[in-house]
Amino acid sequence: MEDAGQKLKRVRERLKLRYRDVEEASQRIAQRQKNDEFVIALSRLADIENKGTVPSLYRLYSICAIYRLDLSEVLEWYGIRLSDLLADAASVEIERTHTIGITPDSHGEVLLPLSLDPGIDIRRTTFLSRFIQRWGKLPLMLMNGLDLRGYRYAYIGTEDWTMDPLIPPGSLVLIDESRRRVATTGWTDERDRPIYLVEYREGYAVGWCAAENGQLVVIAHPSSPAAPRVFATPSEAEVIGQITAVVMHLDQGRRRRTRS
Repeated sequence: MEDAGQKLKRVRERLKLRYRDVEEASQRIAQRQKNDEFVIALSRLADIENKGTVPSLYRLYSICAIYRLDLSEVLEWYGIRLSDLLADAASVEIERTHTIGITPDSHGEVLLPLSLDPGIDIRRTTFLSRFIQRWGKLPLMLMNGLDLRGYRYAYIGTEDWTMDPLIPPGSLVLIDESRRRVATTGWTDERDRPIYLVEYREGYAVGWCAAENGQLVVIAHPSSPAAPRVFATPSEAEVIGQITAVVMHLDQGRRRRTRS
């Protein structure tokens, strides 16, 4: 199988670029970026192509710019798939609730069932895998017509029981930043009441909220041991947005054993 260096060599040769051409082009990029790390010396390029040497991030950027290659595709040649970044981040458990700066762009993809057995009865609980006829990758931007760039992600810490069982620890949540004003009406029970992500000086909090007289109260679920938290706003805390979707782990028994 052709390795990453050989692929880069093939692209360079197709463009009829000599080693010297690449070095000189990288020097122009380095001048523009005001950083000599972008320079690709002749010997270094030869090692990248022929000895399997992995280029630095700066040199890889220069190569992609010179060869007109997509950086994410070249990273895949080296075994790094940016589309896996969010899933890998979610697999790492962190105790404290925090926002996630990783946002899927128009190149992101997700593995989805593209064809289902027409005999499936969607009204009944079903082991769906048995009815999937074909899997494939779809751009994330096509999922439910949702523009995911308008949202942020947060990870509920593995020790954050504030909104359990509605939002168990270890859940990945979607934040709508356009919904930052705390609602005072519009729900009939606890499942309808908006849940917000709040940023304060020491980190993040999640919960129902009430805002009055310059104070923001973060309210925990009745089954949670967490007490309400009161912040002066906006000096001590502010609402980041409303939680609109939750992806949770189903092995809650393990988490409850950890909790005890």
